Amino acid sequence: MSWVLLIIAGLLEVGWAVGLKYTDGFRNLVPSVLVSLAIATSIFLLAVAARHIPIGIAYSAWVGIGAAGTVILGAVLFKEPLSLQKSLCLIILLAAIVGLKISK
Repeated sequence: MSWVLLIIAGLLEVGWAVGLKYTDGFRNLVPSVLVSLAIATSIFLLAVAARHIPIGIAYSAWVGIGAAGTVILGAVLFKEPLSLQKSLCLIILLAAIVGLKISK
C-alpha cells in the first residue's frame, strides 16, 4: 500500500508542476488553489509512504516520477521538445526508480 501512496504522490507532483504553468505566477486564483492543494497532498502522501519505505528510496522515486511525468506532459501539453537524448534519459530515470524499488 505504501508504494501505491507513493505513486499517487508522484502523480500529484506531476499535476502541481504542470499546474504551475496555469497559475500565471499565482495570479490566477483557481489554478493556484488547485496547485497548492496538490502540493500539500503530494507531500502528505510522501510522508505517509515514508513510514514504510526508506526515505532515500521514497524521495528519489517521488522526484523521479514527478520529473519524468512533467517532462512527458510538457511535451504533450506545451509542445516542449522531446529529443532522443531526453527520451533516453527518461528511460534511464524510470529504470532507476524500478531499480530502487526492487533493491529495497
